[in-house]
Amino acid sequence: MDLLAQVLTVDTKWTAKLVHSANANLLQLLMKLLSHTCDSWFWLIGIGLAWLLGEGELRLQAVFWAFAILGMAGVVLLIKALIRRQRPEGEWGKIYRIADPHSFPSGHAARAMMLAVLSMQSGSGWVIAGFILWAVLVGLSRIVLKLHYLLDVFAGWLLGAAGGLLALQLYPWFTQIIKALL
Repeated sequence: MDLLAQVLTVDTKWTAKLVHSANANLLQLLMKLLSHTCDSWFWLIGIGLAWLLGEGELRLQAVFWAFAILGMAGVVLLIKALIRRQRPEGEWGKIYRIADPHSFPSGHAARAMMLAVLSMQSGSGWVIAGFILWAVLVGLSRIVLKLHYLLDVFAGWLLGAAGGLLALQLYPWFTQIIKALL
């Protein structure tokens, strides 16, 4: 058996252990709610409201976060199209399974971790810690709900952290361009 096959076998085994240990109905409901808190449309609506109702730096950050979310979605979709790993078998999340049948990497995990890193831009220690905890829980929810394997989520977290760090480096350049356009 080659190395990739061995890694995927171990990944499937550990994913099954996580899923099996989280079968309680209340926990499943909590995982569904957590999973939805990182849906792109949810964040883009919230960011749109921040832009509409905010002023100055808040509006600039809202536009930046929207571009970051859309950029991360593009990167995740490109990787998924190249890798084409099928999602685990499961009942929940039919919309995800139809709209995006591929699981590697987890877009929710990537987006959540990217937002956690972006929160470092202006958040206090507690806000940043809350975002990081939320990002971890979102990733775990995707495994428990049988939408992703453990490796998908780890890859998403790494991709999101890297994307968030890159975005923070690009923020000064981005603000100059936006201010010049306005």
